[in-house]
Amino acid sequence: MAATQTAPYKRRSLFLIGLLIVLLSVVSSAAVYFYLDSRGANAEPTTADEPAAEPPVPIFVPIAPFTVNLQSDYGDRLLYVGLSLRVNDQATSDFLSQHMPEVRSRLLMLLSGKSAAELIKPAGKIELKREILGLFDEPITTPQPTLSIDDVLFSDFIVQ
Repeated sequence: MAATQTAPYKRRSLFLIGLLIVLLSVVSSAAVYFYLDSRGANAEPTTADEPAAEPPVPIFVPIAPFTVNLQSDYGDRLLYVGLSLRVNDQATSDFLSQHMPEVRSRLLMLLSGKSAAELIKPAGKIELKREILGLFDEPITTPQPTLSIDDVLFSDFIVQ
């Protein structure tokens, strides 16, 4: 008779455990939903009335391609390179265009001191970009406006 009296208690306790598991699942799901929803509410609201901000139009100063003799221990090595300079303002673009012979001369002097072995490697090209940007640290004329050059972009680069 004792076994029959404990059976309803077992059923009731199993029912309560199942109900507790379902209740905890619902509460945790609701908590996760509200947590994620509150994180999304903190983000800046975007409205359809405001047009998306357009990125500034980049200004490029192209430098005509040219060929340079490279330093080499065995035979003649050549570099054919075309590049452009990305600048921040029109004043820098105009200044570089007016002084393009000086810019090309500085580039030729820099490139003629390079070896083919160093320019073939990607790290050599990155170093060359840094050195080209460094050419503009020294003033071209006196007085010179502040030049705002962001990047050097290679359009042609052939080492032969």
